[in-house]
Amino acid sequence: MAVFCSHSEEETYAFAKAYAKGLAPYDTLLLEGEMGAGKTVFAKGLIAGMGIADEVTSPTYAYVNEYGGRIFHFDCYRIESVAQALSLGFLDYFERGGVCIVEWGENIKGLLPANCKRVKISGRGNVREIEY
Repeated sequence: MAVFCSHSEEETYAFAKAYAKGLAPYDTLLLEGEMGAGKTVFAKGLIAGMGIADEVTSPTYAYVNEYGGRIFHFDCYRIESVAQALSLGFLDYFERGGVCIVEWGENIKGLLPANCKRVKISGRGNVREIEY
């Protein structure tokens, strides 16, 4: 894994925007990190990097937000089981051929496709280490 050191939300966003160029249909990216680590900022950069100009918000209460019919941003923080994720139709999104961005993926571990890409964000204050 490589590491990028970000010193601001703007740097995290810009890095994610560039990282997005390496994503392809059917890719699933797991965003890992503590609450407030910058996962949603990273997701915003990814989605912008994939050519979507929509406002990106955290899907905490909606569970999944869809952008352009080809990017699916999941927040699984409140998901308690794979059965709950299945009942919410999560599996359908993984099979639609888009790019899936998953926060708190450990909560749906048994449902995730094989060969997921991972980005781990850690750090305090303005400095973040982004492992990818």
